[in-house]
Amino acid sequence: MTDKDQQIHPTSQADDHTKHDEETAVLHSKEARKKKRMKCLLYIAIFAVFQTAIILLFALTVMKIRTPKFRVQSATFDTFNFSSNTNPSFNMSMNIEVGVKNTNFGHIEVGVKNTNFGHYKFRNSTINFLYDGLIVGEAFVPEARARARSTKKFNIFVNLSLGNVPQLGSDLDSGILSLKSKSTLNGKVELFKVLKKKKSTEMDCILAINLRQQLIGDLRCK
Repeated sequence: MTDKDQQIHPTSQADDHTKHDEETAVLHSKEARKKKRMKCLLYIAIFAVFQTAIILLFALTVMKIRTPKFRVQSATFDTFNFSSNTNPSFNMSMNIEVGVKNTNFGHIEVGVKNTNFGHYKFRNSTINFLYDGLIVGEAFVPEARARARSTKKFNIFVNLSLGNVPQLGSDLDSGILSLKSKSTLNGKVELFKVLKKKKSTEMDCILAINLRQQLIGDLRCK
């Protein structure tokens, strides 16, 4: 074989290098496209998880409708008369502050878990005040609306009177007269003027009246 035959043609070497470079470039391009696709899929997955978490949080907080609270918040007296003699009786006029709370009550229930993000529109009702199961007074509750995450407060006047009940004398002598206030409010919670749900809320409070100091000594509501 001649030296001429043993020589490698320069053009053939260049073609081989070019072909190798092209194959490498194609391979790198495929890998880049694959990485790009994987990155896009990762972003889509992260976005889907984030969106699901937002929807779940929205459903558990804003969209969840809770029962508002209806409570006696305070009370004062205008007239205050009672007798524990032969015919035990009492006759009082009381101003009470009532609250319809569309948010959490007290320091125990905190955060948004007990909060409504929609208005609570309720119809008029009546509060009954009872002594030992006997109605001793009634107060009218006008229809109104408790705004979202707020409390609707209003003052109500009521006359309380009772006489000639056997057990009353001993309770008056003790200096503490225990009354109950009971009522039911019927209404609807409205979210974004689209979602409406009926909600009824009950008042069940105990008012312990201190007869000597002529004030509410203890006020507890369920």
